[in-house]
Amino acid sequence: MNYAIIAAGEGSRLAQEGIAKPKPLVELQGEPMIGRLINIMLRCNAESISIIINEHMTEVRKYLESLDLPVPLNLVIKTTPSSMHSLWHLSKVIPEGKFCLTTVDTIFKEQDFKGYIDAFETDTAHDGMWAVTPFVDDEKPLWVEVNKKMNIIAFRDKGWKGAKYVSGGVYAMTDKAFEVLNHCIEKGISRMRNFQRALIEAGHELQAYSIEKIVDVDHAGDIETAEAFLQE
Repeated sequence: MNYAIIAAGEGSRLAQEGIAKPKPLVELQGEPMIGRLINIMLRCNAESISIIINEHMTEVRKYLESLDLPVPLNLVIKTTPSSMHSLWHLSKVIPEGKFCLTTVDTIFKEQDFKGYIDAFETDTAHDGMWAVTPFVDDEKPLWVEVNKKMNIIAFRDKGWKGAKYVSGGVYAMTDKAFEVLNHCIEKGISRMRNFQRALIEAGHELQAYSIEKIVDVDHAGDIETAEAFLQE
């Protein structure tokens, strides 16, 4: 499995709340968040890992360049206006075939992630598999509408009566998605959620995979929350 990590955000909210370290290097259980993700990916049969950071993250760049990994590390250094644009730059270095993408501040338990990756690796019926969760942690969650077979019907900005799942910020797909991504860039479309909607509109078959709990680290208080979650 090929993996990709988006770590190009500024982390401005953490900085404003007194966290001096760049977000990717904030530690959880004594391990930088980005290092934790890399190690989980390595234990989940990583064939390559592609990462994008912004041009101001010199400390993160030094950390990543110091790693001695058993698989190729494709590092992209680019400041981008959105996660969708970050993925577009990553698409130039991600190898062909299936891959899994996550943002650096998405926190999940390793056993849950492994089950998700195993399901996607063996799936032959869908173009992608999205990790979703009934645990709403994000300030502006992306709601995911599914049918009885857990196929994704729509992505919505607001919940509705009976709404159950929100996006977990973890996306597994094939390089077929890059054609839609390129179209979004050409049309001036922005934001990751709009790219996801474009995949549905283009006829891509996306399956939802439910993980009980996924949390984000956006604020200083989220670090303690993530630590407690991982210790549960």
